[in-house]
Amino acid sequence: MLGILWPFLNGVPVNQYADTLLVNHVNVISMTSKEILKDQQVLIANGKILSIQAASNNPKSDLYQVVDAQGKFMIPGFHEMHFHWRNPQGGIERDLNLLLANGVTTVRNMAEYDWQDQVGIREKINSGEILGPRYFTTGPYLNSSMLQSEEEAREMVQSNVEKGYDFLKIADNLPENIYQGLLEEAEKEGLSVIGHAQRAMGLDYSLRMKSIEHVEEFVYLFGETQRNDENFMTSVVEEIKTSGITIVPTLKVFERIIHYLNDSEFKKLGEADYAKYMLSGDRNYWLSDENPYRKDLKGKVLYGKDAELLLSEWLEWMKGFTLQLSDAGVPLMIGSDTFGLVVPGFSVHEEMELLQDLGMEPIEILKAATVSPARYLGTQALEGTISPGKNANLVLLNSNPLEDIRATQEISAVILNGRLFDRAALDSLLGDVLEINALSDLNKN
Repeated sequence: MLGILWPFLNGVPVNQYADTLLVNHVNVISMTSKEILKDQQVLIANGKILSIQAASNNPKSDLYQVVDAQGKFMIPGFHEMHFHWRNPQGGIERDLNLLLANGVTTVRNMAEYDWQDQVGIREKINSGEILGPRYFTTGPYLNSSMLQSEEEAREMVQSNVEKGYDFLKIADNLPENIYQGLLEEAEKEGLSVIGHAQRAMGLDYSLRMKSIEHVEEFVYLFGETQRNDENFMTSVVEEIKTSGITIVPTLKVFERIIHYLNDSEFKKLGEADYAKYMLSGDRNYWLSDENPYRKDLKGKVLYGKDAELLLSEWLEWMKGFTLQLSDAGVPLMIGSDTFGLVVPGFSVHEEMELLQDLGMEPIEILKAATVSPARYLGTQALEGTISPGKNANLVLLNSNPLEDIRATQEISAVILNGRLFDRAALDSLLGDVLEINALSDLNKN
């Protein structure tokens, strides 16, 4: 009788049985603590987590769909916090499929190009017209040529507000008065300003934004002598922490640039399994000597050093600085920039693996993919942890990511808004991408 009555006791109306999912015998990494809740059953209905309690040996499968998750690990869905849709061929559905198949249930798009309607994409996902992760977006890149006066800055803020963008993104250095005017107008309208650092001004100016995209920006904010001054950088980390700003490292995309310049690493990129999910034109371009980084930088001298050597030195500094930020408690978020041979979805796991390799603990990396982005987006009431009442945006893994973050690459299933995508369904999403790619090739020919 308890098994039959249990859904009623947890507030599930009779007509919702078909929408009810019970994940049984699962190990829950709730992200509310480091503790793993072992052998649990998680009841989901109407897209929400209803309860988490000790597993049952006799769940009533005629009342709700039961998933046997013996030996699996449940974590909150991943956030990809620096995404770009780069190519119109095949539509946005390609990228959304790749993200979802890799466990991404929330994404922040970081630019709107002329041929895009990013707010429209967000609304179509919200209405269910297209399948995709929860979606946030900035407007177009803003640079100094677009903001020649304080009045233009105020008008740009108003334009972004009217169009419904979630963030306003700066991608250039601005004069101090225009930058400050932009920030003031955005604050008045409740629109967060994010983007690249203001390299021509002191650090304090960049810290007035909600987030800085790319740890690379700090290479340009400080000279080599400052970057290698331990006392100076300790004070910098403290200033960043005190400001409350969030940093999105995006290290993998920078590492990939270095690999473009190295012949042996460049060859490996073409052999990577994820490369097949790229549109053939993009893949062939980035794997050729027409690759702009390879074409313009390979064998060139920058600041008195071979480009590959210089960029490698910068990357090592960026890794160390990222670890400093993490150790100091500065909020970080996972983002991969999805540019070139950085393939949406797969690159989230590459970014997390790189962060583990530089010394971050898996729990801190998972925070950067779940809890911290939810807090940043203001969605922490519904996202970021596994708790009753929260959205059922979840990932089932075959092994424990707290022991090795590479476990995030072994996805057994994804749950999006309470809907189960088992391994076969995720593979089908990836198969759809290959079909879209093939169709795009036919249409070009």
